[in-house]
This record gives sequence, C-alpha cells and structure tokens, in this order.
Amino acid sequence: MTLRPQLSRTVIGERTWSALLDLVVFAAVLAGMYGLLVMTRYWFGAMTPAAEISRSPRALPRYAFYSVVRIAVAYLLSLLFALVYGYIAAYNKRLEGLMVAVLDVLQSIPVLSFLPGVMLAMVALFPTRQIGVEFGAILLIFTGQVWNMAFSFYASLKSIPRELREAARIYGFGKWQRFVELELPYGAIGLVWNSMVSVAGGWFFLMACEMFVLGKRDFRLPGLGSYLQTAASAGDTSAIFWGLGTMVGVILLIDQLVWRPAIAWSDKFKFEQVESGSQPTSAVLNLLRRSNLLERFRTAVMAPLAERISLRAARQTEVAEAPQPTPHWKMVVGMVVGALLGGAILYSLFQAAMTLKTLTRPELVSTLQGAGATWARVIASLLIAAAWTIPAGVAIGFNPKLARFAQPFAQLAASVPATALFPVLLLALIRMGGGLGVGSILLMLLGTQWYVLFNVIAGAMAIPTDLREVADVFHFGQWARWRTVILPGIFPYLVTGMVTASGGAWNASIVAEYFHFKGQTLQTIGLGAQISSATDSGNWDLLLLSTIVMAALVVAVNRSLWRPLYRLAQTRYKLEG
Repeated sequence: MTLRPQLSRTVIGERTWSALLDLVVFAAVLAGMYGLLVMTRYWFGAMTPAAEISRSPRALPRYAFYSVVRIAVAYLLSLLFALVYGYIAAYNKRLEGLMVAVLDVLQSIPVLSFLPGVMLAMVALFPTRQIGVEFGAILLIFTGQVWNMAFSFYASLKSIPRELREAARIYGFGKWQRFVELELPYGAIGLVWNSMVSVAGGWFFLMACEMFVLGKRDFRLPGLGSYLQTAASAGDTSAIFWGLGTMVGVILLIDQLVWRPAIAWSDKFKFEQVESGSQPTSAVLNLLRRSNLLERFRTAVMAPLAERISLRAARQTEVAEAPQPTPHWKMVVGMVVGALLGGAILYSLFQAAMTLKTLTRPELVSTLQGAGATWARVIASLLIAAAWTIPAGVAIGFNPKLARFAQPFAQLAASVPATALFPVLLLALIRMGGGLGVGSILLMLLGTQWYVLFNVIAGAMAIPTDLREVADVFHFGQWARWRTVILPGIFPYLVTGMVTASGGAWNASIVAEYFHFKGQTLQTIGLGAQISSATDSGNWDLLLLSTIVMAALVVAVNRSLWRPLYRLAQTRYKLEG
C-alpha cells in the first residue's frame, strides 16, 4: 500500500526532471540561434576595422562573446580541414610525401607571416563589410589551430591495427562506412585532446589576431584579445586581471560544457578487449543522454539522415569500384591543372627571388644570427617541456580521478595568453638578473609545452587496459613497465606532440622575442623578433626572408628527425594483435 504513492512520486519526479532538461536544451538552442543572428547582423554591417576598445569591465561579456564565436568558427574549419587533409595524406601514396611536407612548412610559418596576405585578401574581397576583417581574423586563428589536428588524424590513420582493416574489408565496408565505423572512431581520442590544445592555441594567439598594425593601417576588433592587448599596452593592471578573470571563466565553462563530455564520449573508442574499471565521466553528457527532446531529434532526424547518407555512399562506392577506363578528357584536365599549378609555383619563386635581391648584407647576417638564436631557444623549450610533460601526462592519462581535476587546470593554463602575464614575468626576471633572452624561452615554453602534455595524455588513455593488467599480473617493475608498455604505447602520440610543439615554439617566437609594453618595444635577437618588427614597419622583403628561413629550418629538422620517428611509430610501435 505504501509503495504506490512513492512510486507515483518517483515517476512524477522523473517526468518533471526530464521536462526541465528539455526546457534547458530548448533554451540553449534559442540562445544559439539568437547569437547567430547577432553575429550575422554585425558581420554584414559596415566595416569598422579600427574599433574603439573600452577598458571598462562592462564591455567584457560582449567582447567574450565575439572572441568565442571567432575561435569556434576557426575550430570548425580546422576540424574539417584536418579530417579531409589527414585522410588524403594517409591513403594517397603519390601525394603523401608532398602533403606531409606542405604541412611541415605551413605549421612552421608564424601567424603574423600569414597576416598581410590573409587580411589584405579578405578586405579586398569584402571592401565595405565587416565580414572581411572578421573572416581574416578567423583565418589567422585557424592557422594557429589546425596543424596539430591534421597531424594527429594522419598519425591515427597510419597506426590503425591490421586486423581492424582486415575485418572492415571482410565485411565489405565502403569508404564512407569504413570512415564512420573505423577510422574516425580510432582517431577520436587523439582528435579530442588535440582539439583542446588547438583551441588553447587560439586563445594564446588571440591578442595577435584581434589587434595588430599592418603597415599604416590599424586593425582592432572587439574581443578579449584586443581588450587584453589594450590593457597590457597601457599598463592597466586592473583591466588585465578583469580580462584574465573573464577569460578564465569562459575557458572553465567551455571545459564543462564541451571538453569534459567529449572526453567521456571518446573513451568508448579505446581499442581494448577488457573494459577499464575506471572511466572518465561527465554530468553534462549524462544529462544530455536523458533528454527526451534530443532523443526524439536523434531518432526522427539524425538516424534517417545518416542512413540515407550511408546508402548513397555505398551505391557510389559500388559504382566507383567497378572497373572503368579513365576518360581521356580527365587526363587532359589533370595535365592542364598540373601545368598551371607548376607555372604558378615557378612564377611565385621568381617573384620571391626578385624581392630578396633588394635585401642588404646586414639584413641577411642578422637573419642568420636570429635563426641560430631562435633555434637554440626552441630546443631548450622542447627539452624542458618533455622533461615534465611525459611523466605528468602518463599519470593523468592512467588516473581518471586525477584527470578530472588536472585536465581543466591544464586546459586553463594552456589557454591563458602568456603575453598578458609577460610584463609581470619580465619584471621579475630583470630583478633576478635575467632579461628578454631568458624570458623568451619561458614564454615559448608556456605556449608549446601543452602540445606534448595533451598528446601524452591521449596516448596514455589509449593504452588498452588489458596490456596494463598483464603488466600487473607479471609484477613488472617501474622501469620495465615504462620500457615495455608505457613508452611504446604513447610513442606515436608523443612524436605528434613533439612535432607540433616544435612548430608551435617557432610560432610563439613572434610574441616571445618582441613585446610592446607601456609605449616601449622590448626585443631580443631572433627570427620571431625580426618577423614582428618587419610586420610593424611594413618591411615585406625582410618578412619574406625571415619566413622562408624559419620554414626551411623547421622542414630540415622534421625531415632529419621527426619523419624517421613517424615511420618508427607506424611500424615497430603500431598496436596490433
């Protein structure tokens, strides 16, 4: 008799809770649509490239909204690019070497080196609308986010176990079904953690992307980056802490609403035969799974749409796999396109050579000296980063309870622009007898160590539970565990982290070696300082030379060191049964 009212109250409580969840989801959708409307109205309004940046805390919510939208759009473009580029590079034997080399070059080019061409092209494309300047800033953020994601997905595809590929072939998977059922899930863990560090990189370079000088033109976009840059330039400590506090709040909110659910969701794609006893959890993900509104949307819209796409892709695969002769006109078109691209490359090389002829001997000497100095700082920052991120990343990846607390902290530390804190750090170093030469290493370390840490965490989480249990059963010692299980398991992820950290260190040099503070310009010898100085003064000849030298150095190191390690990861340390 007493169970019925209690059961009834339980059912009513669950229905009420489900209705509240649906209401929250509906409100979030409405808020997103309203935000999209606001941004569309702003982007297609009249162009105001030099917006007045207020240091009042009241402007921070609006600035935070603009910055989050720019970073989100840049991330979506980065994710799409990473999936397409990584897939083609992994499976097209003819283009693989060229595409990986291009990726090496592009990741080594600093954000400011993309700035003149990208921004001038966007402004010329939309001369009267704000969308030109906005999309230029988004593309600049994109150049700071995309490369490690593309490297991660490419490395994941190359390391898929042979037995999984054979199973997909036996069951007759087409390209689309293999991508959805095998390749994307296998690369999910690496993509999630590299997405976090990519977005952190977007926050790091936000100050350079939202407020900069291009020759005689001043570009200032409303956002958190321009707010912090304005506050740092004015030496307004109060405004700096208001801006950093807002950024911290936004990053923590994104961590709870996006990254923690993504980590918990991606854990199901771990390649193992024994289920892990402790798994990452997310309260937000659990609530979303209990929403009736989302469940109805999934069953009524998403599931039928996915089924139609799969059926159409399967039909196209059957037609494509049928033996058909290559049409003559396709061969002709391919040769014409190849000839045009080759001609464009040769013309660009000729124009670059003519441009570099105007450089003086002192400029060439200073460029070589700066290259040596920056290279030494990059090596120092990589060694320091690896010394602490490898043990810390393994500890976090093996312990979900520790990851629950350490991951938001790491995400926060990686996202806060070190340039906003650099005045305080620089003053402290000067008092201790150091200077910008030492301070630049610290700033490069703050901007690049996270690439290694997040990839090591992803690698540690991807190690199958059964391998760790075997090590426990045979009572492996600490050194034996590291030598036979941990280091081989994280090796492919570690190589990806070191490659992207190396490129990130070169990128960070543009803000680490050249800094504006209270109307003064502090700089030290280095390629980063030369690139920043050339951008400020509009010296495009010196900017081109510095960028070419930096790209050549990064490609040389990648070819002589990182590429052989990639091949080793794809052969000896590939996880197979």
